[in-house]
Amino acid sequence: MESSRNLHGDLEAMRVFFRSGRTKEASWRKSQLRGVLAFLMENEREIMMALKQDLGKHHAEAFRDEIGILIKSLNYALKSLKAWMSPKQVVPILVKLPVIAVLSTAELLPEPLGQVLIFSSWNFPFGLSLEPLIGAFAAGNTVVLKPSELAPACSSLLANTMTTYLDGNAVKVVEGGPSVGNARVGRIVMAAAVKHLTPVALELGGKCPAVLDSLSCYWDREVAIKRILVGKFGTCAGQVCITIDYVLVEKKFLSTAVELMKAVTEKMFGENPRETNTVARIVNKQHFLRLKNLVDDPRVTASIVYGGKMDEENLFIEPTILVDPPLESEIMTEEIFGPLLPIITLEKIEDSIEFIKSRPRPLTIYAFTKSKTLERRMISETSSGSVVFNDAIIQYAADTIPFGGIGESGMGRYHGKYSFEAFSHEKAVVRRSYLSEFWFRFPPWNEYKLQLFREQSHFVFFWGPLLQIVATI
Repeated sequence: MESSRNLHGDLEAMRVFFRSGRTKEASWRKSQLRGVLAFLMENEREIMMALKQDLGKHHAEAFRDEIGILIKSLNYALKSLKAWMSPKQVVPILVKLPVIAVLSTAELLPEPLGQVLIFSSWNFPFGLSLEPLIGAFAAGNTVVLKPSELAPACSSLLANTMTTYLDGNAVKVVEGGPSVGNARVGRIVMAAAVKHLTPVALELGGKCPAVLDSLSCYWDREVAIKRILVGKFGTCAGQVCITIDYVLVEKKFLSTAVELMKAVTEKMFGENPRETNTVARIVNKQHFLRLKNLVDDPRVTASIVYGGKMDEENLFIEPTILVDPPLESEIMTEEIFGPLLPIITLEKIEDSIEFIKSRPRPLTIYAFTKSKTLERRMISETSSGSVVFNDAIIQYAADTIPFGGIGESGMGRYHGKYSFEAFSHEKAVVRRSYLSEFWFRFPPWNEYKLQLFREQSHFVFFWGPLLQIVATI
């Protein structure tokens, strides 16, 4: 009870601090971003150790997927903050105001939302905590961060070390509580937010397909398969919302694809991946057993063509490839979130479009093809948070494009300037001159004024732009 009272007191103190206007200053925002940057630079070893302890991530993977990306994002935000904060001038010639509002100008001014709550997931404990935090601070908000209790070492480092680099009036890290991350929990969050009319952005995930067009990328098959496998097995052991969930390939190329996958998997991860320390472990026993249950179905077990070994004591599952498990089985209806990779065969690769359309919209679609026709169809006929051609996962590292889902895979978007916008409200500011006025805009009404209104509605179309230019002279 005491801790609850303390939390409410801290939240009220943060609201008071926000109302002081301090967070709206560019100097304050930059100081918080520099604080996060200093935390990452000065605690790199501790961050790597925490990721190793919680998830078994190799130090190289930890830097590639979390530390390095965050440093890049922070430098980009610091460089861009002045431009992001600046009001956007609305070009008058594009704003066709009615004639009666002539000699007006407008701009869009970004202002912070206020107090922001960030729930982060355990699979990227630092990336999914600090990427939105960067946007929230850049936009001038105070932040309550709730890291996942499933990554306790990382959560503790954020709560006890990172906060010392930041303004304690504006940030609080709350540990403990249930994890958040799938569509079911997303609905719970949305229901709670609706009661307070609180805007929400949700990154949820989904079954992200990869389309392997073996014919069109004949000479690049090995490169394509390397990119598929590192995006699946080499990124937190597939425990990632944007990882490849399954691969679609033509039946006639199945044997070639499978043999290449086996060879590339052994080359990258070794004959015994647990000993080579190149594949992360499963986060906890509950998730291990969930994955084990996916392949315990005899029909699914029979579809395994590579791997399949599991070590419950060490929470390790080796990279596993399956061919045509039943489409109604759980492994094909639920998000896998682990190192199990089903291959689904099709008569022709174009059938992949209908296959994808028949399922909930994914966070990302990956298509490995050189066919411009298939590429155009994939873009125009499918719906997803993003589409990536000829690689996997790289969209997450891009600061200049938005990251987010649609439908079951989420809502809202962030990364780079889109994070700033996610935590900002664009306030419209309109200014009108006293130099002109139209008498017929005011009551009392009559038929003559009605006729003038009708005439001026045509007038604005032809002459409105010209009058708006006059307004800026």
